Amino acid sequence: MPTATPPPASTAPRASPARGASGARPAPLMAVTGTTLVLASAPARPEHRSPAGRPPRPARAPGPYRRLFALPGTRGFTTGNLIARLPMGMFGVSAVMMIAGQRGSYALAGAVVAVGLAATALVAPWTARLVDRHGQARVALPATLIAVLGSLSLVACVRTGAPAWTLFASYAATATTPNIGGMSRARWTGLLKGDPAAHHTAMSFEQAADELAYMLGPVAAAFLCTAVFPEAGTLAGAALLLTGMLVFTAHRATEPPPVAAVRGPSPLRSLGRLLPLFFVLGTMFGSLEITSVAHLGGQGLGALSGPVLGLQAAGSCAAGLLYGTLRPRSLPACLAALAAAMVLPWAAAATGSVLPLALALLAAGMATAPVMVTAMSRIHTAIPAGRLNEGMTLAVTAIFAGIAAGSATAGAAIDHLGTTAPYALPAAAALVALGLGSTAFRAVNHPAAG
Repeated sequence: MPTATPPPASTAPRASPARGASGARPAPLMAVTGTTLVLASAPARPEHRSPAGRPPRPARAPGPYRRLFALPGTRGFTTGNLIARLPMGMFGVSAVMMIAGQRGSYALAGAVVAVGLAATALVAPWTARLVDRHGQARVALPATLIAVLGSLSLVACVRTGAPAWTLFASYAATATTPNIGGMSRARWTGLLKGDPAAHHTAMSFEQAADELAYMLGPVAAAFLCTAVFPEAGTLAGAALLLTGMLVFTAHRATEPPPVAAVRGPSPLRSLGRLLPLFFVLGTMFGSLEITSVAHLGGQGLGALSGPVLGLQAAGSCAAGLLYGTLRPRSLPACLAALAAAMVLPWAAAATGSVLPLALALLAAGMATAPVMVTAMSRIHTAIPAGRLNEGMTLAVTAIFAGIAAGSATAGAAIDHLGTTAPYALPAAAALVALGLGSTAFRAVNHPAAG
């Protein structure tokens, strides 16, 4: 009987400890190719897959504002910026309510505020020039202290019944208040060189911050002066200004370096075509505000003046933030939209109803933000970096001068024409701004032609 011959060793099956229960051989983790050791990719584990068996989706890119404030130091100086900005909308209202309440004269209160605005128009550009030349922290803090002392002196003079001239002198001392918005914009400009999209977003945020301050400031001032005591608005504004400026200037890493001297034309000359535009825009703002207050008051709805005008500022604030996420438009295009929007309050006032007027002012406010963002960006094109804060302060001064002129013109028109016809003033000012802005846009983009 023949014996069984065992199979050759080369064909005998071998147990592989690396096999799984199913007998399948796993993919190798390493392979040798020539003299190179190659790592093979391991199969994806079930826990690394989504429930549907697909690989996880890539993380969404952060939004423009999130990327903006991811830069080191930006959250810190922005916090100080917002704190110091709020008093900009508080001081005027607080002074009027405090002086009128203690002295019983709105004429005196209005005259004191008017003198303070005139002093600011003269002093602010010089303060801004010092900031550009010697640094924000070295100039802004002493200038803020002088302004705070002026506010405290005003409170003391009103409280003690000092002569009227002391009120004028005290409030004029507050003209040294630094332009916190200009200093913040200068920081963004230095941080975002070579990134126009991020710079556009930063300028949109700054415009929204302006609107927020001028929306909440008067409300806070009125509440403090009436619910606490007449001097509370001025004292709170001074405390916020000093606190915010201390926080803002403490972040030195983002501060633009001082520039001792900059060659070239002065900002006043470089902005020769833009300053009239800012003046006319201020005229539009001032005439629209005074006319709206008078129109609502004439209908017995004076108590709604604050909320309705606040709706206009809220529209501008929201539109500014939204505009920062969009591609910037040209200045003439933004001004054309503004000119169309400024006709709406005039048409709504003719209806005699509050709701159409409120919606029209909301639309007008939303059309304002893109204009201001784009116009302020023009300053960066026309002004050297070493004098940027001075140029921005000149623009703000032109706006304030325009607001004063527009308020006075609208007041005279209201006395002679009623409260509806003067809405033609802001509409006309927007048309004039469209013409000026188109000329300034061509001059900035084609200097040789201008």
